[in-house]
Amino acid sequence: MIKQIIKDQFFLNQKSQEASLKDIETINDLLDTIKAHPNCIGIAANMIGVLKNIIVFKENSHYTVMINPQIISTSKNTYKTNERCLCHQGVKETIRYQKVKVQFIDINGKKKIKTYQDQTAQIIQHEIDHCYGILI
Repeated sequence: MIKQIIKDQFFLNQKSQEASLKDIETINDLLDTIKAHPNCIGIAANMIGVLKNIIVFKENSHYTVMINPQIISTSKNTYKTNERCLCHQGVKETIRYQKVKVQFIDINGKKKIKTYQDQTAQIIQHEIDHCYGILI
């Protein structure tokens, strides 16, 4: 189901809780909601009112679901960038790592470790920040 995007800063600043495959309804709602926003390339569960560690992002034309994502290592290289978010208006400057290694559970319940770089790494960092209640 397509959900409304939460803009309440108090709610968004709360840390999310561990998730599991039992949260499939939230996962499906995230997928429906990101697809309903054609310019959106990443979304976290708290953005639709659920304080669970789940993110979804678009990479090329494919959507990836990460349950309980954790960045386990980063490159030394960082860069300044400007980001938008559906939770607020305008563009904000932030610093991101060029490359991140992420541990997560996939949509099939399998534990994975994968390295991402450039724009995909940036999206993942932004959405994981949401899980920790960090807004740009």
